[in-house]
Amino acid sequence: MSFSEHLVLWIHVAFVIFTIGPVTLAIMSTPRYIRKRDIRIVRYLTRMTFVFAIASLGVLIAGLALASMIGKEGKPWIIVSATLFVVAVLLLGLIYRDQRKAIKALESAASASAEAAGHNGEPDAAPAGEQAAAEASAEQASAAKTDSAAAASAHLANVERSRIALIGGVVSIIWLVVLVLMVWNS
Repeated sequence: MSFSEHLVLWIHVAFVIFTIGPVTLAIMSTPRYIRKRDIRIVRYLTRMTFVFAIASLGVLIAGLALASMIGKEGKPWIIVSATLFVVAVLLLGLIYRDQRKAIKALESAASASAEAAGHNGEPDAAPAGEQAAAEASAEQASAAKTDSAAAASAHLANVERSRIALIGGVVSIIWLVVLVLMVWNS
């Protein structure tokens, strides 16, 4: 191999190490923090997923450049690996979408819970008679509605958490298959 081929190989390996590892960490950690309802960390992991998913395209570009330089671009294992890598990147797009949906659901659940907590406070002055009963009934209905909205949002966040875990597992398996193809045939 020439110097330029070695250089492209090292660039390819560096992209693998510094993009695939962090994006895998981000997608595998997201379900844990959705379960804990830590919106701040989920937002950070979502940004991390987006940035490293885009940067991981460098793996594909450097890999295809290396295959072209060493004359193996038409080999079936290169074509299969590149195709699987593109599928993995597309699945990362779905994971990013689901992370955004989970953030919205967690924010909605948090605001509904805060609103419900605000309704449970003591009134300043107790109105008399039928008006007091009507206001108490309306307040209970409003509290039940916000509790229901919080529960629905929490359920949606759990659904997204499950989707992220499932698709993240598929992406990891795809990357393992690509790794085996690269090591086996190199």
